[in-house]
Amino acid sequence: MNTTIIFALASALAIALGAGLLFIERGRFLRGSTWRLLRAGGWQKLRDKTFFHSYLYARFTKEYIGYALKNALPKLSPRARHSVADHYHGKVLPLALAEAIVTHDHDTALHDLEQVIPYPVARNLVLNGSPEVAVFDCPCRTAREHHCEPLQVCMIVGQPFVDFIVEHHPQTARRVTTNQAIEILRAEHARGHVHTAYFKDAMLDRFYAICNCCKCCCGGIEAMMKHHVPMLASSGYVARVNEILCAGCGTCADACAFDAIQLNGHSNVIWEKCMGCGVCEGQCPNDAIELARDEHKGVPLDVRAL
Repeated sequence: MNTTIIFALASALAIALGAGLLFIERGRFLRGSTWRLLRAGGWQKLRDKTFFHSYLYARFTKEYIGYALKNALPKLSPRARHSVADHYHGKVLPLALAEAIVTHDHDTALHDLEQVIPYPVARNLVLNGSPEVAVFDCPCRTAREHHCEPLQVCMIVGQPFVDFIVEHHPQTARRVTTNQAIEILRAEHARGHVHTAYFKDAMLDRFYAICNCCKCCCGGIEAMMKHHVPMLASSGYVARVNEILCAGCGTCADACAFDAIQLNGHSNVIWEKCMGCGVCEGQCPNDAIELARDEHKGVPLDVRAL
């Protein structure tokens, strides 16, 4: 049985299971947040079965990610790897651009951001005023037998996603203020973790989350680095090393999630691999690294400028 047939059967099973779960929804026909997600997507999403995918992904995120990591990703063909990335992808963010999203203060609806999000679908961004934010136990971390801490670092941004996650995951998700969101982002940056804005076709074809990813647990980083699924796009920046200040200690190379730094007396950035996340910049004890804008790395996701 080839991979295409396996995925077709899995999709059919997921749709059937989703329909049954929607009916019972923990003793109720449909919860309020489920209705809002359904209405936001429109009946077209119901007719083309996308809504069931949305529901399963958001309702059973840990199981969804866990299955992908353990079963689906290792079996993907080269063609399937690109198909997965086309529909489910992330844009790497330096800390300042991650903060700009959670502190955004006016309505913004940006569609078909092809230059920013270089994928054929799921490249819209909608923020209604100052976006509501919830933090959620990171499904990539909880899917691991031995995971990093803390867990509540996955940020769900904007409606109807925040309401859905909080209502359906009351034990593992909570709303946070803008200041609390900034504190979490800065703490994760200090830990050397990568900020990534995620987009998915099943999540209304748009941005819905900021993940704060450690290289040992993150599913997106694993998909890209181990399974060659090109689901992460560069921030639009590249790291530059000041050779005079660099002590050659290797801290930046150890911290880099993308194997983009090698040591040769001092740190050297491998341009092709650098995603412009800024982790090396934050971890360098000598302030010898800074991010520089590079037009060949794409357009940054900067909501202040778009």
